[in-house]
Amino acid sequence: MRFRLSSEAVDSAQLRDALRHPASGGFCAFEGWVRNSNEGQEVDGLSYEAYADLAMAEGERIVAEAIERYGVTDACCLHRTGDLKIGDMAVWVGASAPHRDEAFRACRYIIDEIKHRLPIWKKEHYVTGESDWVACTHVYREHEHERHHHHGHAHHTHAEAFVPDYSRQVRLREVGEAGQAKLAAARVLVIGAGGLGCPVISYLAGAGVGTLGLVDGDRLDASNLHRQTMYHARDIGELKVDLAARRVAELNPTVTVQTWTEPLDVANAVDVFGQFDLVVECTDDMRSRYLSSDAAVVSGTPLILASIYQYEGQLQFVSAQPGQPCLRCLWPDEPAPHAVGSCAQSGVLGPVPGVLGAMQATEALKVLLGLPQPSGSSLVLVNLLDFTIQHLPIDSAQGCALHGGCVEVARRALSEAEDEAGIDLAFGRLEDAMAQGFTIVDLRDADEIALEPMPVTVARWIPSAQVMARSCELTAGRQLLVCASGRRSAHAARQLRARGMREVYSLAGGLAALRLTI
Repeated sequence: MRFRLSSEAVDSAQLRDALRHPASGGFCAFEGWVRNSNEGQEVDGLSYEAYADLAMAEGERIVAEAIERYGVTDACCLHRTGDLKIGDMAVWVGASAPHRDEAFRACRYIIDEIKHRLPIWKKEHYVTGESDWVACTHVYREHEHERHHHHGHAHHTHAEAFVPDYSRQVRLREVGEAGQAKLAAARVLVIGAGGLGCPVISYLAGAGVGTLGLVDGDRLDASNLHRQTMYHARDIGELKVDLAARRVAELNPTVTVQTWTEPLDVANAVDVFGQFDLVVECTDDMRSRYLSSDAAVVSGTPLILASIYQYEGQLQFVSAQPGQPCLRCLWPDEPAPHAVGSCAQSGVLGPVPGVLGAMQATEALKVLLGLPQPSGSSLVLVNLLDFTIQHLPIDSAQGCALHGGCVEVARRALSEAEDEAGIDLAFGRLEDAMAQGFTIVDLRDADEIALEPMPVTVARWIPSAQVMARSCELTAGRQLLVCASGRRSAHAARQLRARGMREVYSLAGGLAALRLTI
């Protein structure tokens, strides 16, 4: 490993010796020490905290970039975490190369990029007894702005803190400095970092929303890139939520990012929603949308929903205020997964989720700034083939109002979902499930099976649309329902359990989860 985080004191001699190489004639090192003052305030110590997994991955990437960029023999960096005293070494960077100039440039590149790109936070402790978090990621990267004189010497500007420029939006009468301050204080949760989530995350970070919560457990796939343009081909296989957090840090390092790599569930959704001013739901998962609507209503947190089908999209604002409709007012029950198209099943033109995501971001900023919004009592339908926009009225006197109101209906739905906990089971291999006595039931359609045969011989094949009609075939022993993503199997398992079949389970994440495990 060429980049490390450590809570122990830095042994610079050991680090230097590790970079010795017969081909290296030059060596350069940078040592960053804790000093006793900063911007006129007396300091008596520092504390460093890091998002370790992301910092380690990005740190390795930075050192590799420096080696390739400057042709050095080797390089490494160690950054301290935890509590440090005055005079302690906080960071050590070293590079060895055939000549000293390459080593110097590589060393400078690494320290500048480390400060700019890594999720490492510094808290200064003052002699007054007070303390304050200081952004140590804001630097002016000299190597990107080098100018060469006719003698061939590089001219460097002084390092300075990055200050976001919101002048274009602050000029809007409805925004101004007061509105910008509202955005800086706002906390927004974005569920899903895919086709809808990418523009939402980018625009909210660019606008200066102070805190973004990001929820996504998926890894980037090559098929995502035509519409999820926030990512790069080199990122395939990485967690989207980590990539998105990295992108936010690059776009606007003043934004604080919190991440969840597991989907929210009935046990934590309401509590998590309560930590934010607004939630933007950007998944293509109907179960997530219904959970989000229920959690929004119960927690009183406004919610912006959007969905995509080929060239069309839908947008709904749930204000979570008494008398205003929720998702269940329009569609009381979650539809079966096979009845709702997804990008993977139905196809999608790349810009379509981009347009709807941009609309979600616009609505989010309007909510945070208190700008006029369309009535929450309608569903907005967007057709990008003929550029028509329609508003489908939602009668608040119908739907949930007939069953005790949105809050009561949402609470019942959450309670029922809690009772269903344990339906989804995770296995590394289907052979493990079979060894535990489960019968494997494939719910996929024939064309799916032709493209990807089941890795084991299954006892039964029942397409998901036929499950309820053929439920009598699933009464003996424990049944594990399997589909591509786990959505159809989970829905079918809930329906069958509602009929009293308590030994029916779903493979969590479906075959996609098995591929990731392998």
